[in-house]
Amino acid sequence: MNFYISKMQSAAALSLLAAGCAWAATGNREVSKNPLSPSAETQMKLAGKEIVIEYNAPSARNRKVEGGLIPFDTWYRMGADAATTLTTAGDLTIGDLKVPKGVHTLFLQAAPSGDWKLIVSNETKQFGTDYNPAKDLGRTAMKVTKLPKAMEKFTLTLKAAGENAGTLSLDWGVSHAEVSIKAQ
Repeated sequence: MNFYISKMQSAAALSLLAAGCAWAATGNREVSKNPLSPSAETQMKLAGKEIVIEYNAPSARNRKVEGGLIPFDTWYRMGADAATTLTTAGDLTIGDLKVPKGVHTLFLQAAPSGDWKLIVSNETKQFGTDYNPAKDLGRTAMKVTKLPKAMEKFTLTLKAAGENAGTLSLDWGVSHAEVSIKAQ
């Protein structure tokens, strides 16, 4: 009987552990089950340290992206639902902004001129439409180019380019925005 109970307790503990892991890769962001804007993540390692971005990926669905879903001259939540979360195990330089290890949220400020800025905030665990500029760690420029074909789904990508450097890119509509990331 004791063997059977301990086996059941072990199975229950494993089930709870698996459910907790499914909640979010880092546990730093509440994941919503939104079929129109599903949860997504991108990750890479720089200098042996893990970097993870978790977000919800909306689709354009025949809506205007640039100047519409991504508004011009104000901030954008970079995805849908809960705020997009950056979790880094090491200190980084994103563009020209020093970002300490830990958890941050990401926002975007776009402009019709192509002068786009990545906003890194120290406020965490908020819904994506809750943004307080007073909590900004800072902003850094993103290089914006046109995609050859429109992207239906909002996509963030972390891509390593060697041991200590990489990029963060955003693709949606006809825009590709990119910023460099370096391990400190």
